Amino acid sequence: MATVTLSIARAYQYSFQTHPNVTLALTGGTLNAFGDSVAQVAQNITKKDDEPYRPYDYARTARFFCFGLTISPVMGRWNAFLETRFPLKLFRHSRKISLGALGKRVALDQLIMAPFGLCYFLGFMGVTEGRSPAQVAEKFRDLYATALITNWKVWPLAQLVNFRYMPLVYRVPFSQGCGVLWTLYLSVLNSREDDKQGEPALKRKIVRSS
Repeated sequence: MATVTLSIARAYQYSFQTHPNVTLALTGGTLNAFGDSVAQVAQNITKKDDEPYRPYDYARTARFFCFGLTISPVMGRWNAFLETRFPLKLFRHSRKISLGALGKRVALDQLIMAPFGLCYFLGFMGVTEGRSPAQVAEKFRDLYATALITNWKVWPLAQLVNFRYMPLVYRVPFSQGCGVLWTLYLSVLNSREDDKQGEPALKRKIVRSS
């Protein structure tokens, strides 16, 4: 098992070194799709007796895959910027870690990347679901503040570990791996909003014209 894990890690590292954006995109897309799959199964397992069974929504999982596919290279560039702008070691062979630089990485990540990522998620899901501009705006009003506050409660510690101990090549997969539960949360949150809004306007238009 250890040999297989090591081989996968080496293959990933080689792929990252030769095709970083493609590697991050496919890894992020896969992990986001997995998180949505877990969410859909969990929703049926934990549903109340009076709630209907939800058939598996493959289009929903595809949307999460595409979201991870597009956001992960951006996260990779962001991590590279933080790595260069706020080095944890002032000297290459020094063992001393700059706590100030580590704190700045976490703070900027939560104050810039987290709001941007959540904004992109809600906009991406709204557009790819065929929602009208008014419905997308409603989604933002209903979900953005709640999700951002929840993000600030759980992600700073995870990113502290990520920035401190993970090599740059593994930071996006680490955060996406930890983010499987976060994706589950966002998936359920987004699904509840979809239930509230009903069918998207685009889908209703297609049905009426057919």
